[in-house]
Order: sequence, then structure tokens, then C-alpha cells
Amino acid sequence: MLEVPKNFKGKMQFYPLLERWSICILSFKPFFPITVIRAKISSEKVVPASDDPLDTHKMIRYEIKQIKMFKGFEKVKDVQYVYTPFDSSLCGVKLEANNKKQYLLTGKIYDGKVLIHLCNYIEPWDDLSLSQKKSLNQRYQMGCGCKITTCYMVPCSISTPNECLWTDWLIERKLYGHQAKHYACIKRSDGTCSWYRGGPPPEKEFIDISEP
Repeated sequence: MLEVPKNFKGKMQFYPLLERWSICILSFKPFFPITVIRAKISSEKVVPASDDPLDTHKMIRYEIKQIKMFKGFEKVKDVQYVYTPFDSSLCGVKLEANNKKQYLLTGKIYDGKVLIHLCNYIEPWDDLSLSQKKSLNQRYQMGCGCKITTCYMVPCSISTPNECLWTDWLIERKLYGHQAKHYACIKRSDGTCSWYRGGPPPEKEFIDISEP
């Protein structure tokens, strides 16, 4: 699992629950459309990054076997390849191309291609919790009107009713802790948002905003 330095304050607020964020992001501009898919990696090949002969950058083209698409079918129907920078310094992603391990892949759709890098949420499928797998089908979409606020240090609190306070980094000092793996931030019927764990979301099953 990718660990982030303690003093890192950049994109980390998007990272912990990026699988939920990726489900919602297609409704916003000017971000590139996002695809979220479950797939196996069949093969890999180093290819030029562009048709420009002066461009010396390379990409890794992963051939994939798409198992299920959770988001992005409005832009692409069946993904055959995903691309990532060849150099790790450019946030390239290394995947196992053995046609055995399944991955959850999120990536940008640009010019008909799916691009992935380290800032995307990419995880072996077997490493996802049962709650995360279930949430991909419906639960994360129910939180698209909610805002996840990262708690780096105490005191921290929410400022609006539609916020969920994310405390994994504060408590466990890692990106994907217990809260990220087992809870989803969902909007309730009264317009407020809170963490939820379980099946269909009855009001009683929501936890208090202060509880991780």
C-alpha cells in the first residue's frame, strides 16, 4: 500500500476515499471523465507517448480483460487497454500482467484512451473489503452530494451538515484505514451526511459524525 509522508498536504484529501470520489466525479467540470473498472491485466507493452517524433517519453500499455465497468460507460463501452507513464517519476503504475490478479482501476478518459497513474485509486480486487465492493455498485453514488473533510490533527470538526469527517490519517497514520475500508459517506433524507456501514441504509444504521 502506498504510504504518504506525514508532512504531505497536497492531494491527500482526495486520496483516502478516491473510489467514492471517482464514482461521483463525472458530474463535475472541468475534470476529465473518469472510468472505474474491475479487470485482469493480460499483457504489457512499452509504446511511444505520442505521435510526435521529438517526444521521447514512453508509456506502458496494459492490455486488460474487463470484468465489470462501474463508471465511465457513457464515454467508453469496452476498455481493451489502459496507459500509464513508463517512468515512476512521472507517477507511472506497475501492475502484474499475468492474467490472474484482478484489479479495481480508476483512470481518466482522454482522447478515447484510459490513463492511469499513482494519483488514481488502483487496488488489487482481493484487497478490497466487502463493504468497498458492495459500495461500488450503489452506495458511493448515494454520497455524491456529500463532502469528505480530512482530519489531520485535533481539534477538527465539520462546518456544514453535508460533511463527513475522515479520521483514518489522524488515528492510524495511513490512507486506507478502518473507516475508508468499511464505511461510506452517504446523504440522508434530511440532507445531512454521515458514515454508514451495512446493507440498505435505514436511518438507524448511521453512525454519529464524530465516530470513525
